[in-house]
Amino acid sequence: MMKIAVIGAGTMGNGIAHVFAQQGYTTNLIDIASESLEKGLATIGKNLDRMIAKETITEADKDLTLSNITTFTVLSEGVKDVQLVIEAATENTDLKLKIFTDLDQLCPPDTILATNTSSISITQIAAATNRADKVIGMHFMNPVPIMKLVEVIRGYSTSDSVTTTVMELSKKLGKTPTEVNDYPGFVANRILMPMINEAIETLHHKVAGVIEIDTVMKLGMAHPMGPLQLADFIGLDVCLSILNVMFNGFKNPKYAPSPLLVNMVMAGKLGVKSGEGFYDYSTSKKAEVVSQQFS
Repeated sequence: MMKIAVIGAGTMGNGIAHVFAQQGYTTNLIDIASESLEKGLATIGKNLDRMIAKETITEADKDLTLSNITTFTVLSEGVKDVQLVIEAATENTDLKLKIFTDLDQLCPPDTILATNTSSISITQIAAATNRADKVIGMHFMNPVPIMKLVEVIRGYSTSDSVTTTVMELSKKLGKTPTEVNDYPGFVANRILMPMINEAIETLHHKVAGVIEIDTVMKLGMAHPMGPLQLADFIGLDVCLSILNVMFNGFKNPKYAPSPLLVNMVMAGKLGVKSGEGFYDYSTSKKAEVVSQQFS
């Protein structure tokens, strides 16, 4: 398996393309917006420059990695002769179902179709195709070039051979694949999102402030990043979407999103991506200044 297509040039998509290209795979990066592709390539270049500065790769390695990436704005052209497609589009069920319906028609019959979804059912996505046995989840963590984990999610019909192929491929990328089954939130977000949601509720009920909550979890639980800072980093809209998927999937009130989270998303306070969430990022991408509404 040497030719890969990645759909979506955003944070996750360009990170996934980066790691495949760096390991020598011919990588097609696909996005409907040429501006997104340009931005994605620029991000990959900057991340490679950081690696050069740390002396983990050379300039020649950077040039080779970038030469392995070809960009496309037309889906049919980008996937026509690949062995694996990884979809990393927006976390929207209808959009993903449409993409996979199209992929099923456009890709060779043996092509494995993977999704980087962080919460949406693999089985539901697979049902939009005529190759449910070849549909699987590859949930990379952000930032992709650094984080080692890949959650490999088996849908109801995913075959053993496809699972084995994806597990072995993940290892070749230098990742640690972990096989899980298809339930809302999988493992990572089923555990992480209720913690983030509870931290938001703790703030909402004025038990403690933003910095105090994050400090307790960083120093008391040895988390590298507090839950409110992490929520800002992930994107509050993404957190809300995942919680809604789990709430709808389990019908359990413990997954119901905090009203504060809902209000912040409606107000456009999405975290780092919007410049403000629980912290203010107008002058720095670091979580150093608490948002005025919580200070």
